[in-house]
Amino acid sequence: MKSYIKLIALGGVLAGMASCTDLDTPDNIHYTEFPNNPIATSGEFNKCYYYTRNEGWFGRNFWETVAMFGDEIMGVNFAGNYFDNGRRIHCAQHKMTSSHTSGGQEGDLLSGITVTNTVIRNYGGAEGKDPIVAPLRAIRAYYHFWFMELYGDAPIMDRVFAEDEQVDRAPRADVARWIESELLDVIPDLTEENNANTYGTPNKWMAEALLAKLYINWGVYTNPITQVTGTTPNEKLDDCIYWCDQLIKSGVFEVGDGYRKKFFPDNGVHIKDFIYALPFDPYMYGNGYWGGWQPNRDCDFRSIGLASAGTWTWQPKESPSGCYVLTPECVDRFCLEGDERNEMIAVGQHYAYDPSTFARTDNALRVKSGRKNIDMVYTKDIEWADVTTFDVGPESSVPCLLQGARIYKYPPREEDYDGRWDKKGLQSNDLPIFRFADVLLTKAEAIVRGGTATEGHTPASLINEVRDCAHAPHITGTVTLQDILDERGRELVYEPWRRNDLIRFGQFEADWGWKNVANPEAKTKLENRLLPLSEGTLGTNTNWHQNPGY
Repeated sequence: MKSYIKLIALGGVLAGMASCTDLDTPDNIHYTEFPNNPIATSGEFNKCYYYTRNEGWFGRNFWETVAMFGDEIMGVNFAGNYFDNGRRIHCAQHKMTSSHTSGGQEGDLLSGITVTNTVIRNYGGAEGKDPIVAPLRAIRAYYHFWFMELYGDAPIMDRVFAEDEQVDRAPRADVARWIESELLDVIPDLTEENNANTYGTPNKWMAEALLAKLYINWGVYTNPITQVTGTTPNEKLDDCIYWCDQLIKSGVFEVGDGYRKKFFPDNGVHIKDFIYALPFDPYMYGNGYWGGWQPNRDCDFRSIGLASAGTWTWQPKESPSGCYVLTPECVDRFCLEGDERNEMIAVGQHYAYDPSTFARTDNALRVKSGRKNIDMVYTKDIEWADVTTFDVGPESSVPCLLQGARIYKYPPREEDYDGRWDKKGLQSNDLPIFRFADVLLTKAEAIVRGGTATEGHTPASLINEVRDCAHAPHITGTVTLQDILDERGRELVYEPWRRNDLIRFGQFEADWGWKNVANPEAKTKLENRLLPLSEGTLGTNTNWHQNPGY
């Protein structure tokens, strides 16, 4: 167990919270009086901070509708056996509908805001602005940010609403301005501590990172979504640079030396690149798709199965329900000589790995295919049995299982697959949300887009600071926006920002993988930049209207 995580009765709190899609405040979480002691306060606050760990929000639904909407990963199925109503496939093809199985995240977000508003009311005074609730207001702004990011117009839920009170969705630009005002208001009251006591909870640095993320996307959020291009004007570039500088000059964070170890199962508060992270621990929480088994659900890390007995490696499951593969375009980005980040990409001949250090050995692997042994070779391209359903063929065929490159960014421990059946497949890798490397790349982008360079930084110097961590070669010459997007693709791969980046850079409709082959409409339907509201949410909030295009 990760002993640095200090949460009070968190498991029971989260287990008792059901996801909801309405704006009502449940009576059973409103109390007229709380015990006046730090333990009770910590418990109440933690249930707001860690609402993100529920299986809906930042769980499988988030993984599929956010990560798969980018140009990094896509779902495949075998002989139609794992089509699963298209929940993975349709996300990767930009074919979401209001009845989609992976939809409904807006309900999870509304629930998190509702729970947080109740605690703010109970601890924050008549106006809910006592300094003690500053971190609660920060997490509430964070939830609003994701609703706005995914769905556009959003309800501004700045208080507890009456049971029969209806709340309209505010224009996206107004929501962005409200989030901005909230963060600016709470930052002076947030702690600067960044240690075991604050790990995974909102502090000053988390709010500043969120503000920088808001500002770099300001042009996206304040213009009609279908009119956004890669060069949409952004009036907040200097503000973005200012808040990036606050994080840089704090001296609290660094990219460090060595990339892969940041994402190993023993990561945590000691990773100085993590500004804000979501902790996972199978023993403490017992759930969590992203930090659990979701990243590596296409393969097991073990010494049995298809690979030679006694050899540890990542290998295809015999029944890989929901297999994820990398797009060829994602694979091609990992091309810098000596770049440690290349080691995460499994393409071509596959090798055994050290189960303690996760380092690749020189032991090239072969696998059984019928009565023969064949080289264990992952192919970048795929020979489709049916491209419209992303069907790669029969699961019993080893060559089919080896189609598509894989990524191993969040390696599990041996015990995650052997000898711990009650938590089998759940990992302890913490998920980074805001990272210092992202801040450096964001400042570089803001300068290239026309912001004022400060502190002697240039786009190249900022990118090279990031590359030094992975021992990648320095970039030279004039840095372009495409250089920055490609670098973000290498540095932040398999983190929750690629969809966000592609929209801002005007490349969300571009060709990647087989998205536009399977769904030609994805190339021209600009409304896909927002997700559809689920039928459940629209049924509960009858004053809301579906997003255009759905």
